[in-house]
Amino acid sequence: MTNGTEPPLPLDIPEQSEAIAGQKIGYARVSSKDQNLERQTAALKKEKVFRIFTDTASGSSTHRPGLDGALNYLRPGDQLIVTSMDRLARSLIDLHRLVGDLTARDVSVKFIKEGQTYSLNSTPLAKLMLGLLGSVAEFARAIIRERQAEGIARAKERGVYKGRAKVLTDEQLAQAREWVGEGVPKAEVARRLGIGRTTLYSYLSQSG
Repeated sequence: MTNGTEPPLPLDIPEQSEAIAGQKIGYARVSSKDQNLERQTAALKKEKVFRIFTDTASGSSTHRPGLDGALNYLRPGDQLIVTSMDRLARSLIDLHRLVGDLTARDVSVKFIKEGQTYSLNSTPLAKLMLGLLGSVAEFARAIIRERQAEGIARAKERGVYKGRAKVLTDEQLAQAREWVGEGVPKAEVARRLGIGRTTLYSYLSQSG
């Protein structure tokens, strides 16, 4: 029996089908060499990806050979898996362009964190979610940048802003050179000083 009114229609959730005709390909990115890709690659391996492409570059950078490699490798029926939207793109326009180009090639795109999958047959609701989630991520980044800029401005007004602190003091750098001279592996020297190997190499390459 009904009371004369239609029951509300259930809200369709964007399709999450895992029926992949081709290969699952992963993509991971960090912004600097001191950051670690391990957490992202571990999450991608849980998705049973066939191959993982990586980049160490700002998302706003146009030089991302790992992403270029993934885009060239993908074939119709494949799925690109990324841990989160901000690892693939750093602007809403870039996100829509990449997802649109891939789905037009019959390559689906899955974002683990957001729990969203987009394909050639995505529903209008799925496309709406892409815009909403991408906008939220972009807005959050903008707020963080604004707060950082405001904090720097206030510090400059107080005369206490000195820019980024050196990772190693002169004494630590001298100690690092001494250890290297004694034959201590550079990886061990970096571990003792609590810094990344790339940072250590950069300091050791400095004159003096």
